[in-house]
Amino acid sequence: MRLCEPRRNSGRAIRARLTGALFGIGVFALAAPALASLGAPRDTVETDRAHMAASRTSRAGAAYAVDIMALANGGTVKEFSRPDGTVFAVTWVGPARPDLRQLLGSHFSTIQTDNVRRGPRTRRPLSVNRTDFVVQSGGHSGAFWGVAILPGVTPAGFSAASVR
Repeated sequence: MRLCEPRRNSGRAIRARLTGALFGIGVFALAAPALASLGAPRDTVETDRAHMAASRTSRAGAAYAVDIMALANGGTVKEFSRPDGTVFAVTWVGPARPDLRQLLGSHFSTIQTDNVRRGPRTRRPLSVNRTDFVVQSGGHSGAFWGVAILPGVTPAGFSAASVR
């Protein structure tokens, strides 16, 4: 073999590499953990705690329970759940936004859809105002806050003032 000749790969070697890569991607996708999120059962809140490397405390009332997670960066995430275990509200406050894809699950795509930038880049807060899903979020570098609620799922006796 001369030094200036390009190395030739056989079709079999290329197929083997592609098959290996696709297999690796498939295994990674199947190994992804189940994520707790808005609208999911309360027993999966522990997954959120582990994902965010947070400490967790819980308070239970007659109408709903609150799981409070203290994040390593000094932030706080609260997940509110009904007596049947459904997470119906999530709040966050801290120096950075938490992983909203983790916390909001399938509702995260709604935030993306409703907050598409039109025109020049703006610094507006994230918001969604639908009958089945409401999000208000704001802040600036070092001080972010947000609230996400599923209004149709909130228990009797719950008021929006309760999430503060």
